[in-house]
Amino acid sequence: MYRIHFKRVLDFFVALLGLLVLSPLLLIVAVCLTVVNKGNPFFVQVRPGKNEKLFNILKFKTMTDEKDKEGNLLPDAKRLTKIGRFIRKTSLDELPQLVNVLKGEMSLIGPRPLLPEYLSLYDKTQKKRHLVRPGITGWAQVNGRNAIEWQQKFEYDVWYVENISFLLDLKILWKTIRKVLIKEGISAAGGSTMPRFDELRKNK
Repeated sequence: MYRIHFKRVLDFFVALLGLLVLSPLLLIVAVCLTVVNKGNPFFVQVRPGKNEKLFNILKFKTMTDEKDKEGNLLPDAKRLTKIGRFIRKTSLDELPQLVNVLKGEMSLIGPRPLLPEYLSLYDKTQKKRHLVRPGITGWAQVNGRNAIEWQQKFEYDVWYVENISFLLDLKILWKTIRKVLIKEGISAAGGSTMPRFDELRKNK
């Protein structure tokens, strides 16, 4: 009953309240990133949501668009600014997704929305992660986030889809707050961001 009737209602009102309460903070972050990035403070990218329906995810932009002499973007680690690193560590970059939650494209809690290119790479079990709305945080995020392997991450996602409950969502929310406070699992081992799933598949 919670999954079908109450989860979406709860998402809407919590996201609305969150945007109202956090609006001063969001404005400050947006202004700071506009100065540092010398332009748009927001990062918009197409992601697959529930039933693999595509939508535009909204995040704060933590990296610049600096390129090398050949016109290629510099590595993530070199484009990640000091303020961008701080925003990532505190997970402030995820807050604009409250707008996606309001629109019904995302949930507060669910499997993280990944890249459309990955859709054709999932096996039958992994595809179950798209039976629900993607979330700002999720079971995989509170169990390692970017510090765990892709296979383990997908297993956590599917487990969540099969075990959704109000108490589980409360547990994930509490663990998320704790993770943010201790800044755990932000980066993958040896890198500033998680390696791409499709690149790992190619190398196998």
